Amino acid sequence: MNVELRHLRALAALAECNTFTTAAAVLGTTQPTLSRTISQLEEIAGVRLVERTTREMSLTPAGRQFSATARELLASLNAALDELGRTEAPLRLGWAWAGFGGHTVPLLQEWKRAHAGTVELSRPPDPVAALRRGTIDAALVRRTPSPGPGPLLGLATATLFTERLVAAIAVQDSRAAKTSVTLPELAQGPVAVCATAPTATDHLWDHTGHTPHTINVANTDEWLTLISVGDAVGVTAQATTYNHQAPDVAYRPIEDSPPVEVTLAWRATEPHPRAHAFAQFARDYFGRRESGPNQRD
Repeated sequence: MNVELRHLRALAALAECNTFTTAAAVLGTTQPTLSRTISQLEEIAGVRLVERTTREMSLTPAGRQFSATARELLASLNAALDELGRTEAPLRLGWAWAGFGGHTVPLLQEWKRAHAGTVELSRPPDPVAALRRGTIDAALVRRTPSPGPGPLLGLATATLFTERLVAAIAVQDSRAAKTSVTLPELAQGPVAVCATAPTATDHLWDHTGHTPHTINVANTDEWLTLISVGDAVGVTAQATTYNHQAPDVAYRPIEDSPPVEVTLAWRATEPHPRAHAFAQFARDYFGRRESGPNQRD
């Protein structure tokens, strides 16, 4: 058996989505089919590309290296087809952490059924910067409401929904036994802060009279590990509770949390042909639903 495009697309989607469920939805296939495709690729390559457990998956070093190669090959193929006028470029959608939470899969499936359009997912550290550079076509951005346009100045935007922030606490921490916590309670110890999560910064405590000690982390895995061992707590968007579960971490509502606006942004000039349609589709999708972004219908 030779390596086929379906193998490359499967590994590339898995690398971007970080879960078999979301990657399968993006590819328009089932989770078992995607798992078999990855297993076939591993058999052809003669090396393990994905580490699987009952709770999570991660790419091996070989998997990360080959997924980068797969993305380059697929990008070259798409570019060549674009030049021939045989295909519309996929809508490249990026977000830093949480995506649409539990609605990510059903929303993308509904979009695919209604519009037969391809959405290519990525998780750049700074989605707005990636959007301005042109490496993605639309960015999902979370921010607390502000009177001015802030970092989205000059971009077209559509606010999709609002959500609350939640605390991530080690299960052995006494605060995890509570049904909810407050920002001053979280400031009693170190708070893990990630540069890719602009809604959860030490400025959240400006109005409380408490200034927590913050520990900077590079990514979600480092953030969860630091919290799991009890070295810090975290503050994150509600949708994170769906995408990033860990057995040693409990998520609790924050009573005095400010609301967070979840906004889709795209370039106002020379946008992707489907950018505005996708924004309107997503806004209508959430307008029809009363449940929060981490709940599935």
